[in-house]
Parts: sequence; C-alpha cells; structure tokens
Amino acid sequence: MRYLKLAETYESLSSTTRRLEKIKILSNFLTGISESDREVIYLLLGQIYPEYDARKIGISNQLAIKAISKATGTEKEQVVKEWKTSGDIGRVAEKLTKNKKQSTLQNHILTTEKVLENLKKLPGLEGKGTVDKKISLITELLTSASPIEALYLVRTLIGDLRIGIQESTIRESMASAFFKGDKESSKEIQEAIDKTNDLARVFDLVKMGKIKELKKVKLEVGKPVKVMLAKKAKTIKEGFEAVGKPCAIEYKYDGFRLVIHKKGDQINLFTRHLENVTKQFPEVIEYIKKYAKGDSFILDSEAVGFDNKTKEYKQFQSVSQRIKRKYDIEKLQKELPVEVNIFDIIYYNGKSLLKEPFEKRTELIKKIVTNHPYKIIHAKQIITGDEKKAEEFYKKALKDRQEGVMMKRLSSEYNPGSRVGFMLKIKPEERDFDLVITGGEYGTGKRSGWISSFILSCKDKDKFLEIGKVGTGFKEKEGGGVSFDELTKELFPLITEEKGKSVKIKPKIVVSVTYQEIQKSPTYSSGFALRFPRFTATRPDRSPFDITSLNEIEEEFEKQRRNWRYG
Repeated sequence: MRYLKLAETYESLSSTTRRLEKIKILSNFLTGISESDREVIYLLLGQIYPEYDARKIGISNQLAIKAISKATGTEKEQVVKEWKTSGDIGRVAEKLTKNKKQSTLQNHILTTEKVLENLKKLPGLEGKGTVDKKISLITELLTSASPIEALYLVRTLIGDLRIGIQESTIRESMASAFFKGDKESSKEIQEAIDKTNDLARVFDLVKMGKIKELKKVKLEVGKPVKVMLAKKAKTIKEGFEAVGKPCAIEYKYDGFRLVIHKKGDQINLFTRHLENVTKQFPEVIEYIKKYAKGDSFILDSEAVGFDNKTKEYKQFQSVSQRIKRKYDIEKLQKELPVEVNIFDIIYYNGKSLLKEPFEKRTELIKKIVTNHPYKIIHAKQIITGDEKKAEEFYKKALKDRQEGVMMKRLSSEYNPGSRVGFMLKIKPEERDFDLVITGGEYGTGKRSGWISSFILSCKDKDKFLEIGKVGTGFKEKEGGGVSFDELTKELFPLITEEKGKSVKIKPKIVVSVTYQEIQKSPTYSSGFALRFPRFTATRPDRSPFDITSLNEIEEEFEKQRRNWRYG
C-alpha cells in the first residue's frame, strides 16, 4: 500500500472532531486493506507492534530534528527555529519537504511496507553509532516522502499523530466496515481485542465477516491481558446495594497491579499497562515456583511494598521506582521488597476461567497458592452480608495501612479491560483522581530551570481535556518523594511545544492528585477545575487512556452538588 493513502487518511481523520465521521472515514479505509498490509492497523495508533510488545519506536524531538535537517538540506538551527514557531515538528517536516535544497535527493514512491521495515529496525539498535544508524533509516524514508507523508512520518516517530483516534474508534470502524455496525459484533470484537491485545490479529478475523471466528479467540499464557477495573462506592451500605448480599470483601492494597503468567517453567510478570516487568522482580518468580501449583495459569494480584525490618506496609510511591528500573535489581530487591497478594485467577491448566463465577475462582486460588506472609499470600478476604462485620473489616484494612476495601459480586465473571459495577472500591472520603500531565510552566527563583506547575487533563473518548494545574505535593530536591527536578527530567523528552515559560507535553505521565472540590470553569477545556489540587504520586503502572474520564468528573460534580448543604 502506498504510504500516501495512509497519510491522506490521517489528514481526513484529523480534520474532524466528530466521532461518527471518523468511524466512517476509517471504515472506508479498512475495507481497502489487503492481507499483506494487515500491520498498517498498528500504524493507525502510531505503533509498529501489538500493544503488549515492549518494542517502541522511541525517537526524541532532537533526533527527529537532525533527520529532518539531513533529509531536506536545511540547517539544524533553522529546523529548531521553525519548530519553536509552529510547535509541531511534523508540520516543520511538511514545510521543509516542499522546498528540499539537496538536488541530489531522489523521490521514490513510499510504501507502508517500507515504512514498517525501517521503523521496526529502530528499537533494536544499540551500541556505538546507534544515533547515526537511526538518522540514516529515518532520512531514507523522509527523502522519499511527499510533504504530507513527511508530516505523518515524523509525528509517528515522536509518538504524536494528533488524529484523535484510539482503540475504541478502530473497533467501531471494524464493526461498521464488516458487520454494518451491529452492536453484537462490536462487543465480540472488543472481547477478542481484550484477550489478544493485537489489533492486526483481530482484524484478520473481522475481515472474514464471521462472528463465530471471533468467539474462538482464547487467552494465551505469556501474552498480557488488560485487567478488570473497579468503580467507586462511598459506603459499605452503597456497596452492598450494588453487588448484593453476601459478597466478597477484600483489602484494597496500596500497591501496583501485577498479572502473573506461568506456562511450564516460563513465568512472566506484567503491569496493568501491559508492560513486561519480569526482570525487575526476580523474587516474585521464585515465590511462584515455590508456592503456586499448576502447569499453566494467569493470576491477578497486587504487589505491595513493605519495610524489611519493621514489616510495616509502605505506600505505593515508595516502591513504584522498581517498575521502571532495569539495573541494580538485587539492591532494590533488598531495599524495597514486595509481597504479592493474589486476588483473582483467569486461566488454569489450559482452561480459561473468564466466564466462571468469582466465587469459584477465589476458591481455586486458595487451593493452588500457599500463603507465605511477606512473599505471596491470598488477598485478605471475608464473605459476608453483615454490614457490621464489613465495617470492622474495612477499619482493619485501614489500620494495616491499606487504601480501603474491594466489594465483589460472587457470581460475577472477569471482563478484561472493563470498569465494572460488580466490583467496587471503597476508600476514606479523600477525593482523588488519576490524571495525565499535558503541559506546564517553568518556575522562577529557586525553582528556575524546573517545570514547577503542571497542567492536568482528564480523558474524553479519544482526546484529553484540561482540568487544572498542580504545583503542590512535590519536593524541591530528589529524595523522599517526587521532586520538581526529577519530574522535569522525565517530562523533558515529551515536550512538543515551547512558548516562553509555557510548554505543551505529550500525554504520557499519569499522576494521582487529591482535591478539595470540583468547580465549573470556562478556563479549561473540560469545563471544570479542581480546587486546591495536590500531587500525591506518579503512576508508572497506568496508561494515559486508563485515567479519570470526563463522565466520571461530571458524576462526581453532581454528587458534590447534591451533598452541598445550601445552594
């Protein structure tokens, strides 16, 4: 397929904000994809591999600038100047490609096959001369690109397509293109995506136009699965009304999600963001080998940090650094040990348990996992319909330094990737949201050189909407919490535009914030603002598309209004 066809589709998608129009454009495009071009489906999301694959393109703005300079014969300083003016490095590539200065450059027809071939080489390059090799691969594509192709090539490289679509848009477009928008087909497509996390594989089945083929898709041990997520409830009483009596009540641990896959001697660990963290937690591998029975299984768990001396549980933030760190593993293992709390199982010895009731799944956990405190244990749980017993259990969870409790319907299935109403979390009345950083401002005085005010955004379908700024809850210097310096370093490669002290940032870093109340506000694109927001933690285990939605904020705002004494 000519890359131009894909680039023109990108342009059409970016020209409208209407979801139905995007679905129409995309469904027309999908019907024209041949079997040999199936991996183009990854490019629609700016990726080159399935979502679970750890290999990413990972090109910085600075490296893109060097490639544009070389491909167009433009001085690097001029490319930077153009970037600062437009704020979009892709538009810079488009503009400069229109007037290439190197007469020796030849124009070839660019294909998606060639684009994928070169992009797939980028993640594997290491060692001496890596930068030059990457620039050479990118330049080869840019010298053959038309202006519009250059625009989207560069945006793909830096991970910022700006076309306003995500997985759900592609799902609906598949249903529209091959099943005439049938709701049942959309549901089956989503279930197949949730089991495989591979859009190209699902697309192959969808093109056959047979629902029964989608229903045959099974979980595969070793390939990460999107976890099931809980909704909120304010009280135990409210929880019982939603999930019924009796129900399972478990500790809501202040840790991070860890999904454990075992097949024979092979064990893999994944976060809720589908990131493979097997190497970061060697002790968990040993726990599974020693204390969990079964030839193959997929366990859902929460890993919680604790103090090796006092045995007191720690907050998530204290152990979160273990998720990203790929060196000093043995040292971190001793300094920041984790206990694995198993609370669900979705596959066992060759059989999927997704459709089995939770009551049966939790009983199986107790049979196959042997408790060893501070290593691996069953999640602390009671099954009751008694509100008094439930309240006592809730208070015990808080006393044990956990966040609260989970309430689960005993008859419920496991729905990967869904936020469900039959699993609820109850925490003390501290209002908090998970949001993504999309901008910021550099500080002055002692905060000079650091981004010290961060713009926060919620999600709304395929886009992010601003909801306020946060500048409190951080440390001035590294140590004992997240510092301005530390976060600035992490955000710097994600800056997409600079104007004076203000910067726009690619939505990637998720943070948890508390707030006093939600207010209506015309200042931010969400229509709301958080009063007195305070940063509490970065969430490296969470995806930008796994944050608080605009709908959830609107719901919290309405609840807040009903609870006001006056007005």
